[in-house]
Order: sequence, then structure tokens, then C-alpha cells
Amino acid sequence: MSAQAARPATLRRGSDLAIARNRRAERAAFAVLALLMGVVFVPILWLFGFIIWHGIRQVDWSFLTLAPNAIDATGGIFPALVGTFYIMVGTAAIALPLGIAGAVYLTEYAGRSRLVRIIRMAIVNLAGVPSIVHGLFGLGFFVLFVGGGIDRFILNSQRPVWGQPCLLWGFCTLAVVILPIIITATEEALLSVPASFREASLGLGATKWQTVRRVVLPTALPGILTGAILGVGRAAGETAPVMITCAASFKPTLPQGLNDQAMLLPYHLYFVVTQVPNPPLQLQAGIALVLVAMVFLINVAAVVLRARIRRARKW
Repeated sequence: MSAQAARPATLRRGSDLAIARNRRAERAAFAVLALLMGVVFVPILWLFGFIIWHGIRQVDWSFLTLAPNAIDATGGIFPALVGTFYIMVGTAAIALPLGIAGAVYLTEYAGRSRLVRIIRMAIVNLAGVPSIVHGLFGLGFFVLFVGGGIDRFILNSQRPVWGQPCLLWGFCTLAVVILPIIITATEEALLSVPASFREASLGLGATKWQTVRRVVLPTALPGILTGAILGVGRAAGETAPVMITCAASFKPTLPQGLNDQAMLLPYHLYFVVTQVPNPPLQLQAGIALVLVAMVFLINVAAVVLRARIRRARKW
């Protein structure tokens, strides 16, 4: 009897030791995760603090509404601010219809053929292409090939009209940059719609297109909008693709048309830091602060819009 009574006690002690070991391992894992989070978070916090501390002294009404000085780039950033807004709107106007339409086709109509798998792999690979490669593609294809072809064969112009860096080719190049983001986000949003919604719509006699347009797309709208706005936010912060397709280093006036260049905040910051002799630290931080604030507000708008649409749902 004593041996039988000792056996449960031994089992309990072994179980307690195993639980204690698991708890120690769990605490150690949490400590490592907290350390890794600190390694990532602290430099980001320091960077944002540095930009805000030095940039807030530079940002005022005149800084946002005046043109920069031709000599040392001091003054304001109004042309670059407006140019960045133009580039965001133009890029969204091109990329959103193409990206959403492509995602709808791949998700709802294309099936699972080998060609579809190749296309999806190409989209994933396109998302990993460096920005400067996109810029070189935009310069070679949009500016020289398409724009130059328009000048030579349609306009018969010896002077470059479209065969030069301009806003339109910046829109097209940045649209190529953010297309993978929009397509991937839209596909995930469409796939998150329950299959029962599609089956119920088709069972009531709706066509495939009516089901997609009136059931699937409205249900997936929060995810689609989030991906679209985040893609536009990335376009607002890109430097390499626009520096050789549409950006001007100094242009105090606003663009007069789609075939005109424009100042952009990312490239203006790059120009001030690398080309202006001894630029004031406050000027650099002020430009960076406005750019970061613009991208941050875009991301906040995506979160708020998605939350409001989700609250308006009936299911």
C-alpha cells in the first residue's frame, strides 16, 4: 500500500517540475521577444523623436506656403507639397482600377491553372524589385519609348513634349510600384468573403458579375481600401522611381500640365541633403517631418476608414 501511495505523489512531483520548467522557458521566451522588440522599437522611437525635435521648429505657415530659395533651398516647400499630392492622386487613379480589376479576375474568374500560378508568382516577385529598377523601367519604357514615340510619330515634334520626365510618366511608374500591394491586399480581402455569400447570391438567380459587383466587392471593401491607401502612402514616400521620371530638383512654380515636371517632397529632401552645401539641420528635419506626417495621416485614414466601414456592416 505504501508503494501504491508513493506512486501518485511521485507523479505529482514530476508534473510540478515539468510545469515549472515550461513556465521558466515561457518567461525566457517572453524576455527574448521583449528584447527584440526593444531593439526594433528604440531606434525607431529615437529617429521619430529626432525628426520631431528638430523639425517642429522649422514647420510653420510660411514653410508650408512659400516656394524654396534657389540658392540654398531655404524658404518653403509649397511646390513640393502640392507636387506630392498630385503624384498621390495620379498614381491612385491609374493603379487602383488596374489592381482591383486584376485581383477580381485572378480570384473570381481565372481558376487555378498553371498560368495563374505563374502570374501570382510574378506579382510576388514584382513586389520585391528595388525601387531604382522600377525607375529605370519607367525611364526606358514610359519616357523614352512611349513618350518619344508620341513625339516622333503622332506629334511630329522635334522638341520633346512627352518624351521627357513629366508627371504622367511618374504616375505610371509609381502605379507599377504599388500594383503588387493593391493586388495582394484586394485578393486577400476577396478571399475573406464567406463562400456562403456567393452561393446565396447565385442561388437567388444572380449572375457571376452581379454577385461580384453587389455582394463580394462591397463585403471586401474595407480590406481593399486599406491596401489601396497603404499603397498610395508608399507612393508618396518613394524617391528612386520619381527622380528620373518626373521630379525636378528646383521648380518654384506649380506644374502646368501632365507633361510638366514637379517638385516632390522625397526628392526635395534628397536634393537638400546631398546637393545643397551645409544645409541647416532644421530644414532637413522639417522636410522629413512633413513627409512623415503625410504618410502617417494616410495610414491613420486607412485604419479609421476601415473601422467605420466594418461598424456599418450588418453581419
